[in-house]
Parts: sequence; C-alpha cells; structure tokens
Amino acid sequence: MIKYLIEKEFKQLFRNPFIPKLILLFPCMIMILMPWAASLEIKNIRLDIVDGDHSALSRRLVEKVMASTYFHVKACPDTYDEGLRHVEEGMADIVLEIPRDFEKDWMTGRSPRLLIAANAVNGTKGGMGSSYLSSIVSDYARDLAEGGERSASSVVRLPQVEIQTLNLFNPRLNYKLFMVPALMVMLLTLICGALPALNVVGEKEAGTIEQINVTPVGKFTFIIAKLIPYWLIGLLVLSICFLLAWALYGVLPVGHFLTIYFFSIIFLLLISGFGLVVSNYSSTLQQAMFVMFFFILILVLMSGLFTPIHSMPRWAQTITYINPLRYFVEVMRTVYLRGGGILDLLPQLGALILFAVGFNLWAVVSYRKNS
Repeated sequence: MIKYLIEKEFKQLFRNPFIPKLILLFPCMIMILMPWAASLEIKNIRLDIVDGDHSALSRRLVEKVMASTYFHVKACPDTYDEGLRHVEEGMADIVLEIPRDFEKDWMTGRSPRLLIAANAVNGTKGGMGSSYLSSIVSDYARDLAEGGERSASSVVRLPQVEIQTLNLFNPRLNYKLFMVPALMVMLLTLICGALPALNVVGEKEAGTIEQINVTPVGKFTFIIAKLIPYWLIGLLVLSICFLLAWALYGVLPVGHFLTIYFFSIIFLLLISGFGLVVSNYSSTLQQAMFVMFFFILILVLMSGLFTPIHSMPRWAQTITYINPLRYFVEVMRTVYLRGGGILDLLPQLGALILFAVGFNLWAVVSYRKNS
C-alpha cells in the first residue's frame, strides 16, 4: 500500500509544472545571488578627504587611503563644512580631515590629530568604515615611525609590540565560505518545510484527501508516504547546492560529504514533519502559507545564519536552544570550515534527533483521519 501512496505523491508533485522548475531554479537563484547580497562586508565606502595641509606627508596619507579597496574617494573639498554637506546630501559616507600643520606637528615630535566624521545612520557601515579608516591611519603612522621621518629633537623611539594575526579555518576571510553552508540550510527549510504543508492543505481543499481517509491506510503509513518524496527532493537540492558552491565559488567542505548527508537526512525528517504539523492545523492554503512564513522567518533569523548567536542578547541566545535550524547551521559550518565529524557534533546530533522524533510524533497524533 505504501508503494502506491508514494507513487501517487510523486505523480501529484510532478503533475504541477511549477514544482519541478522550483526544485531546479530556486537553488540556482539562491546560490548565485544570496552569497553576494547576504554579506556583512563593507566595501565601496564613499569618502571625502579634506587636506588642509597639502604637504608631502598628507599627500602620502591620501594616496594610502585611495589605494584601499574599501574606500571610493568621491571628492576632495577645501573645507570640512563642504564635506559635511556632502554627507548630509547623501553623496559621502565619511569625511577625513587632515588639519594644517599636520607635517609640522609630526616632524617636531608633537602628535598630530586627524578628524574622521562618519555618517552613522547606517550604524554598521559608519562604525566599520571608520574602523577601517582608523586602521589605515594607524598603519601609516607606524610606517612613518619606522622610517624615522622625524627631526633629531623628537622623542626617543620606544620598542613596539608586534602583533601577528592567524585566521583559523578561513585564512583569506572569505565571507562566502561562511554564508554558503548556511544558505543550504535555508533552502532545505524553505523547500522541504513549506511544500509538505501546502501539499496536504491543497488536498484538503480539493477533497482528494477524503478518499484516503476512508481507506484502511494507517496514519503512520500516510505520513511516511507523504514525507519520502520530500526527503528525496531535499537530497537532490542539497546535491545541486554542493555542485553550485564548488562551480561558482570553489567552496568544498573540509570534512566528508557523508557526514553532511547523514545530518541532512535527520534534518529533512525534522523540517518536513514540522510542515505536516502546520498542515494538520490549517484549513486553507492561505492559512498554511502565512503560518509557515511566520515560523520560517523567525527560525532563520534566530539560527545564526546572518547574525552570530553570541552577538545576540542573552535572552535571545536562550531562545535559540529551541530552534532546530541553529543546530543544523552549526553542523554545516563545522563540517565545511573545520572538517568536523560525527563525534565532534554529538550535541547537535542529539538535538536534531529529539526535534525530528518530536515533530513527527506530533504530526501523526495531530492528523485527524476521520475529519
């Protein structure tokens, strides 16, 4: 009996011409567009430089700033007020003012001052942009000190602390390597969580589910027959994502593909069971769509996909423990970036199994066969 139910589900899925296109095109669109759009890297910051000194040192500083890939120098106004007006008009994000006597103060041993005025309407762009610019200025000052470009009357040079930074697991600080594994989780959630819910509710509205309800098919058999096609679709979508991540960005997991597939099977069981729970309590397609959109939006935002969980408030971090997406995002990033195995992910494995069993038992119990 279950064989015929599974065949029926596949026929029903592919009878709709939109679903096969969704399975192929949706992963391609997400994997092509989202890694470029869903990035916290700040680049192409519009910068105005007010050089009030016009000295050799100030020109070298301007050239060093212009050589950075993070800044795009829009103008070099004569006064700070003019640069500030550009910020107010939205033509610039940051103003760097180099005051008069900049070179004179440096050569005589005094500490020259620079002004960085950042537009903080976009707090992330303003804060990170001013930090980038401050870092460039600090590097420039260190180069001057090492070059000995001060007069003999300057203070005695003090020993400096040398800092060496080692970027573990992502040496080139490639943000796509951080985002691509998490985007795969979002894709599986959208496709294998929403489609089962919409499928069951669609059958309710069409009345075809009543024909199954009058048969001796058990609830458990019915649920399994509903989920198996979506598990296979999820594994197909995941394989397409692996191929696109390698072909487009050269991103391959440090760990084993089998580890990812093992955890993916558990997660697909979990998220499709959650979709069936939503369908059991929904009477119309519109209701199921809004409920799934509500939960998926919260689950994705609280999973650590875009914002690191440790950056959230303490109460929000506590809530993430009941979010199954949190654990699968951790699994994907651990396998992709650090090469972790199953033994390294036992807490996540236990949480995913617990959620999968809970949601599917809930789906079986809440399905009213005689309704």
